[in-house]
Amino acid sequence: MSTETIHRRPPGVEPLVIMQDVGKSYGNVHALRGVNLEVYPGEVTCVLGDNGAGKSTLIKIMAGLHEHTSGSFEVNGVKRHLASPRAAQALGIATVYQDLALAPLMSVWRNFFMGNEIRSGLFLDARRMKTIADEELQKMGIQIGDLDRPVGGLSGGQKQCIAIARAIYFGAKVIILDEPTAALGVKQSGVVLKYIAKARDAGLGVVFITHNPHHAYLVGNHFIILKLGRLTLDAPRDALTLDQLTAEMAGGQELDELKHELGDVNPGKVVDPDNPEIELAGPGKPKVQAGSSRDHEPKGEV
Repeated sequence: MSTETIHRRPPGVEPLVIMQDVGKSYGNVHALRGVNLEVYPGEVTCVLGDNGAGKSTLIKIMAGLHEHTSGSFEVNGVKRHLASPRAAQALGIATVYQDLALAPLMSVWRNFFMGNEIRSGLFLDARRMKTIADEELQKMGIQIGDLDRPVGGLSGGQKQCIAIARAIYFGAKVIILDEPTAALGVKQSGVVLKYIAKARDAGLGVVFITHNPHHAYLVGNHFIILKLGRLTLDAPRDALTLDQLTAEMAGGQELDELKHELGDVNPGKVVDPDNPEIELAGPGKPKVQAGSSRDHEPKGEV
């Protein structure tokens, strides 16, 4: 797959984040090597890869949890070594993890402002926080209804959307979503993907971490694939189809080698578990394989 990049963005638009040859080593273990990534406003950049591909390490570098050990990491045109998540947030980079950092027993509006509460004197300004939370959620098209209800009673898709809206309200310019649809069903995944598109339409740079190429292709503008800490695909949407993305994600060469290894395996074969030498052509229809002892059994009288 070609890694040539086709730009279809307005002239003069600069990337919010640039990673050039970024690497991360833990002693002699290289979790990332030579990764290049650009995040533009108003675009969804999808980062795909299987477990152990390096996605989590990439997130931790961008979120300020770990510093990269090689290459350069620029935010708004300035080279950075982020020492903490708070440093990343100060630069407008917010990360929504799978666990969402929501308190299940607390209300929607308390979760929305958790750690950033608005006070009126010595007391919380609950009315103002409810009003703001409701307005911001409605901007994203989220209808919660009762903001006093505990977050734990909401669906997985609604929880993801609250976390996204919260990040946007508190000044995020780049939002990193860590496998937001991994534990969701089809309908709830669709809800989250819709709000990812809304975040893009609001002008944010979205980094969508996923192992699902179908979800990525529904909202993605640009795609990169990581394998064993290395970049194996860097392509815009115009340069590949969903089938090509899926094949690259699965590993086209690896699949070809696997098919060769399994060349003699009949995937439609069904056998009788009590008599493994008998192959069943269909339910209740035994087909005695040639050379089996059953071929020589005397036939009963009719």
